[in-house]
Amino acid sequence: MVPVRILVIEDDSKIASFVVNGLKQGGFAVDRSSDGVDGLARAQSIAYDALVVDVMLPKMDGLTLVQKLRASGSRSPVLILSAKASVDDRVNGLQAGGDDYLTKPFAFSELLARIQALIRRATQAPEPTRLTVGDLTLDLLTREVRRAEEKIDLQPREFALLEYLMRHPNRPVTKTMILEHIFDYSFDPQTNVVDVLVHRLRSKVDQDRAMIHTLRGVGYVLRS
Repeated sequence: MVPVRILVIEDDSKIASFVVNGLKQGGFAVDRSSDGVDGLARAQSIAYDALVVDVMLPKMDGLTLVQKLRASGSRSPVLILSAKASVDDRVNGLQAGGDDYLTKPFAFSELLARIQALIRRATQAPEPTRLTVGDLTLDLLTREVRRAEEKIDLQPREFALLEYLMRHPNRPVTKTMILEHIFDYSFDPQTNVVDVLVHRLRSKVDQDRAMIHTLRGVGYVLRS
């Protein structure tokens, strides 16, 4: 299976590293450009599945880049990043040809969710109503979880964690990603709330055969 390929055009090295590393951990193939001219050249020569474009770029600003990209016929979904949060700024970004607009600072989980939504929309891929990994199934409509046909009762955060892991099977999920996705606000990275939640979920899901594995120094991964 060919991995989804994303181009990140961002001149701030810290933000670029944060985004690129997070996307790679999510299983994407990622290229990065640090200025608008190079970014446009890459975007016009490779059919990327999605682009993440900062507004304030050297050599060519992000909005001009997107306008030129659209003028060349590219329909790759574009997520615009900007420190400007006014309605006018958002409107300008969308009118330039952007598909979505995310203001800084942002949680990586939100950026990831927006990119996935853009790719689904572009490929017209339907949103699944049931997730299946091995003998484990999770119904998003009835919120019923079963393993080998045995029903498993989960608390809301346990369900949310399992859903998140099942949406990323065989992919490492970091503690930071779980904190941002499940708890919705910033915890001290040294906190043990993720370990406690994973332990509770394991006690219900992994009774006979382990599916949730610890990756030391990284986080966790769900494998069938």
